[in-house]
Amino acid sequence: MRIDVNSFVGSYPFRRVPGTSAEALLAAMDRTGIDAAWVTHLPGFFWKDPAEGNAWLLGTTRQHPRLRPVPAIHPGFVGWEAALAAAVEAGAPAVRCDPTFYGIDPTGAPLRSLAAACGASGIPLALAVRLEDGRQRHPNDRAEELPPWAVRALVRSDRALRLLVTHADRPFIEEVHFGSTPDEAARIWWDISWIWGPPEDHLQTLLRTIGAERFVFGTGQPLRLPENGGAKLDLLDLGPGERDAIESGNAMMLQA
Repeated sequence: MRIDVNSFVGSYPFRRVPGTSAEALLAAMDRTGIDAAWVTHLPGFFWKDPAEGNAWLLGTTRQHPRLRPVPAIHPGFVGWEAALAAAVEAGAPAVRCDPTFYGIDPTGAPLRSLAAACGASGIPLALAVRLEDGRQRHPNDRAEELPPWAVRALVRSDRALRLLVTHADRPFIEEVHFGSTPDEAARIWWDISWIWGPPEDHLQTLLRTIGAERFVFGTGQPLRLPENGGAKLDLLDLGPGERDAIESGNAMMLQA
């Protein structure tokens, strides 16, 4: 089984991106052997209140059971607790908050409150380091990248919090992992969408030094090619059970 924990539906404001509909996403999943996908409402990243896209997302994923919703929560707005409760009630595998896109402090009191609420609710919190390479971003796309110290501070803020961090590269992951306590590091999962595979040895090195149990399969589609993730794994020297863990087992554990 293969679970993509990092995919999107909906239009992108800064360039034309094909394949942003739920039907196109499902077709790409069929083409690349992905059984299920955790999906985020892509336009909501850039809305003043990203939670306004959650109703559409929940309705769309109810029509397509292979798609699991990852609703967005803005902890700076009144009513975010109700949005979190609705996500839990809907059986969402995670919720997301992307503070640099929302223009809020990535370690401020509102985000720490959301982190504590996620910990108490038992639902993981997802954050993206970036969506695109800075060299190809539109001049109006000025959101800063999520800094490593913010991830460390956030996971340290609540002992029950579990984090899913997407679009992180090897230096980012190493800085956070080796700067965290073993308990903190064990509550962070990383998707592989932004980690270099062969001929670079970044992903292989991380699996050896950090462990396959910390990594989950994510594509970042449709902003990134969905074939990329599978090709990386095909070219790696993986031990028994490691590929299954990355492709589905760790995601199941994360949402359990």
